[in-house]
Amino acid sequence: MAGRIKKFITSPAGALGMFALAAVLLLFSSVGGARAALTYYSETYTSRVQMYDIGVTLLENGEEISWRNYDSRKDNGSWLEEKGELLTALAEEEEQFKIGAWYPEVLQVRNSGTINQYVRVSVYRYWLDENGKKMQELTPDLIDLEFCTDNGWMIDEESSTDERTILYYNKVLETGATSPSFAERLKIDQSVMNKVTQTTVKTDKGTKTITTFDYDGAQFCVEAVVDAVQEHNAADAIWSAWGRRVTVSDGMLSL
Repeated sequence: MAGRIKKFITSPAGALGMFALAAVLLLFSSVGGARAALTYYSETYTSRVQMYDIGVTLLENGEEISWRNYDSRKDNGSWLEEKGELLTALAEEEEQFKIGAWYPEVLQVRNSGTINQYVRVSVYRYWLDENGKKMQELTPDLIDLEFCTDNGWMIDEESSTDERTILYYNKVLETGATSPSFAERLKIDQSVMNKVTQTTVKTDKGTKTITTFDYDGAQFCVEAVVDAVQEHNAADAIWSAWGRRVTVSDGMLSL
């Protein structure tokens, strides 16, 4: 995990200047706080199937970020895995991150195993404060990750929440194949700058109102968790592994 840069803004003297400075701090903290995670199957279902060499890889903007692959050639079989971080190249080092601007965030899944499979992705969006605690005053919707649902990916509205979005790819992902993108770009919604807290304090001359921005020192975090089950008896495998009833007909999965 990359180191976090912790800075804070207090008693803003000029709104426009503070917005620009806070935007820079948001970029710094997002690089340290964003993360990618990856799994591939439920432990419940593993004991019931012959796994062969199942494996999945998460790609960000064409680069392999995380993967977990089973290698049966090793003694008693073994797992080869790597967990990387998302958003580390969201903006160039010399570039100032801009709230409200779109940035490329193309996310895909590759079948890096040796059997065909169906895949599911769970995407988590949330905010952390400077102490690493989740912030309730900033909603996940302010982290606007643009999902793709016109290329075979489907959002499971029944299982999704404000923080978690679950997507299924409705076709078999064949060995070595890479799925279409399930997300394409990301921005921090402009309305985050309207999230403020005002407090009134007593002074020698009466009272004074202090305005602070709720996103001061905040980190925005995105996690993508990839799961896969084998093509054979996929509907039963998905129910056993993920607790979701689906229909598979002529190789097409529907919710």
